[in-house]
Amino acid sequence: MKSQRAYAPAEPPQWLAFHQHFEYIGIMEDKDIIRALAALAHELRLRVFRMLVVAGPTGLTPGAMAEQLDVPNATLSFHLKELMHAGLVTQERDGRSLIYRAAYDQMNAVLGFLTENCCQGQPCLEPGAASCKC
Repeated sequence: MKSQRAYAPAEPPQWLAFHQHFEYIGIMEDKDIIRALAALAHELRLRVFRMLVVAGPTGLTPGAMAEQLDVPNATLSFHLKELMHAGLVTQERDGRSLIYRAAYDQMNAVLGFLTENCCQGQPCLEPGAASCKC
């Protein structure tokens, strides 16, 4: 007969609490990270994504983006679809218009994944920090 031990879990290390912050955002598997980074590896998609990040929660219509980027609507549509497939952009219908927005939760999850162990196994940034502590 095996004996069972009762023990109280220790206080989690500070780096684990930081890591758990990104776990709550959403667990990203390698394939999700690869898909997101591949989508951003194209110059126009990167410009579109950054434009949507700057636009904030109000988002932008495809017409406004195409005009600012000076690209044909069909080209922009293709690239927006790729960003949506990667989970980096959302689309919402507002009457007859489509509004595109950056998916900040996914963006933050990608950033968290990339910086998770940058300082010899310790997180680079504490939540709210302006620079890396390593």
